[in-house]
Amino acid sequence: MPRYSYVAMDSRGKETKGVLEVASQNEAINRLKEMGYFPTKVVEDKGKAKKSKGAPARPGQKKKGMSINIEIPGFSGVKSKTLSVFTRQLATLVDAGLPLLRGLRVLEKQEPNPTLKRIIGELGYSIEGGSTFSEGLAQHPKVFNRLFVNMVKAGELGGVLEVVLARLAEFMEKAEKIKGKVKAALFYPVAVMVVAVGVLAVLLVFVVPKFKAIFAEMLGGAGLPAFTEFVLGISDKVAANFPAVMIGLVVFFILLSIFKKTKFGRKVVDIVKLKMPALGPVVSKVAIARFTRTLGTLVSSGVPILQALTIVKETSGNVVIGNAVAMVHESVKEGETITAPLEASKVFPPMVVSMVDVGEQTGALPEMLMKIADNYEEEVDNAVSAMTSLLEPIMIVFLAVVVGSIVIALFMPLITLIDQLGGPSDTGGE
Repeated sequence: MPRYSYVAMDSRGKETKGVLEVASQNEAINRLKEMGYFPTKVVEDKGKAKKSKGAPARPGQKKKGMSINIEIPGFSGVKSKTLSVFTRQLATLVDAGLPLLRGLRVLEKQEPNPTLKRIIGELGYSIEGGSTFSEGLAQHPKVFNRLFVNMVKAGELGGVLEVVLARLAEFMEKAEKIKGKVKAALFYPVAVMVVAVGVLAVLLVFVVPKFKAIFAEMLGGAGLPAFTEFVLGISDKVAANFPAVMIGLVVFFILLSIFKKTKFGRKVVDIVKLKMPALGPVVSKVAIARFTRTLGTLVSSGVPILQALTIVKETSGNVVIGNAVAMVHESVKEGETITAPLEASKVFPPMVVSMVDVGEQTGALPEMLMKIADNYEEEVDNAVSAMTSLLEPIMIVFLAVVVGSIVIALFMPLITLIDQLGGPSDTGGE
């Protein structure tokens, strides 16, 4: 986005300078007027962004010192859990009868996250300048997505902002809850695999070669058991190519990350997620729960169905689900029902399609969508618990077999050597 350097006068006639990041010169002038300044010069800044001084201080506000604001593309600096807490607190304050602007000021003072604290301050200042809350939120798309902005906008238009904020908070809390359960289920197997790979690397690179030298010294030219030879061969290859293997793994994960960011790559990864033997059903249920709860929350908050479907498509988190929602959008746009394209997509189970059909026919679509979401979130909870209890013994057995096999391979020659040393002594005693 272009940056515009400005020179402006405040209400006391004091000159101030700075840089604004806006779409056009007219927008920069309007922004300065909203801030209470009288612009005397506004030109596009061709210099480096790092040298910009940022937005001006509010009239009458004291500068507390220099702050460095680094923005990383694609990273907002505000975690979803932090945003969820902010939304719940704001909903509580507004529902208690506190004016929105005062509620924002209260939350700004107590917010520990510096990025969110700055954004809350800017939201308050935007409202003071005459903008609506949803317009202020739209200025921070990295933090507040279209779902958040459009629900707040619907709440403002309907005069039920406190209700919409409460629904948003509930939606975000449930999303965090289900995300936490899936992460907890994946943590154990991932941790065990990391430990297993680490133990294997240490054994094959450092321990096994030392045993190989001992065997060569003690057994001389005598042959080793076939299984021991096999393990020693693997150790030689891993030790010789260890740096190359590590570099190869790093390059592989970097390429995979780049591939996932492409349109085709994301589609392939999302299809693989849905088709995986153990995790596939869980991923599918999470996606369906997210789709139904998002759509139900939007529709019940007063967002038009076509606009709600567009938002759901963008926030689905899965390309396959997003494509199915796009089909639903086109169907509704042509005056047809939601049910037919849902069934044609082959993504949603018959039960979901039937419940949506009943919701459409009875005029209780939002309530039915919420029931589907509750049901699938419970199924995800049960599936995650079952998967975790099943994976624990499997991973323990896997680790024991791998490490145990290496230990057995190393002890087999020692047993043979002990037998050879013990044999002549017993014969001589007879």
